[in-house]
Amino acid sequence: MIRAIASLALFALTACSAGAQPAAPAGGALSDETMQHDGRERRYLVHDYSGGKPAPVVFVLHGGGGNPENAQNMSQFDIIAAREKLIVVYPGGTGGMPGGRLLTWNAGHCCAYARENNVDDVGFFAKMIDSLVDSGRADPKRIYVTGMSNGGMMSHRLARELPTRIAAIAPVVGATFGDEPPATSPIAAVVFVGQDDQTVPAAGGPLGGPERRGVAANLARRPEDHDVAPAIAQAEYWARANGCSTPVQATEPGRYAQMLWDQCATGRPVHYYSVANNGHAWPGGKAGRAEADQPTPNVNASEIMWRFFSANPKP
Repeated sequence: MIRAIASLALFALTACSAGAQPAAPAGGALSDETMQHDGRERRYLVHDYSGGKPAPVVFVLHGGGGNPENAQNMSQFDIIAAREKLIVVYPGGTGGMPGGRLLTWNAGHCCAYARENNVDDVGFFAKMIDSLVDSGRADPKRIYVTGMSNGGMMSHRLARELPTRIAAIAPVVGATFGDEPPATSPIAAVVFVGQDDQTVPAAGGPLGGPERRGVAANLARRPEDHDVAPAIAQAEYWARANGCSTPVQATEPGRYAQMLWDQCATGRPVHYYSVANNGHAWPGGKAGRAEADQPTPNVNASEIMWRFFSANPKP
């Protein structure tokens, strides 16, 4: 337990207690749902602003140590969902503590309880997607996934393992590890990283930065101690999978450095934003708690990814 808590401390910047659900815009059908999967009861919030028509669905994944309400608050995606008549789903990971606290996703090398217990998060997502599509609520060509930190890592895994169901992903301050198998199908991707992120360092290396390696040396080495690849590797991975040519680079001072792979043989683009004055936080959103990195107000990742999502349904 001590080792698990020490590991989760890296991602607790994204966490908040599982309390009252943040306020959502009026006009939607808001439900707190559960399903049984792989011997576990899994929880997810469904905020349906579609008005009863098959609609795009955006899954928003909390970071390691977070929960569904945390993801809703950080991303502020309900504002977009209400305006654009979307369905937004905030699923919960798994954890070993009571009260829905310190939840994580099994993204491969990370993180904590979900990885250690080999939780079938991919199967959980497949079941949620199928339920939404089979009920007539979701447009199967417009299923999108975004996530923060450990949730961003999980979005990469879902894209690799559920490519027939997912149209595009948008990892936020997430990472790849450099040993992922090649993708079997192209997926459109827009990636956001913080230029000042010390938790998932943009240059790559140990999660939490070099200072964590000294602390972790006193503990048994854990799988999530695997160094992350440099942040740009996330975009390069999907650019290779999508058959993209050389990217176009641009910079907006005070906002971001941008790389755009729009010339891709598969028609699936890849966009990359390295966001200025932003650490381990959701650009344009809310911090997970007062002590966490404060997101820049100069870039709204949720608005940018929605424009990208809406332009990239499945063929």
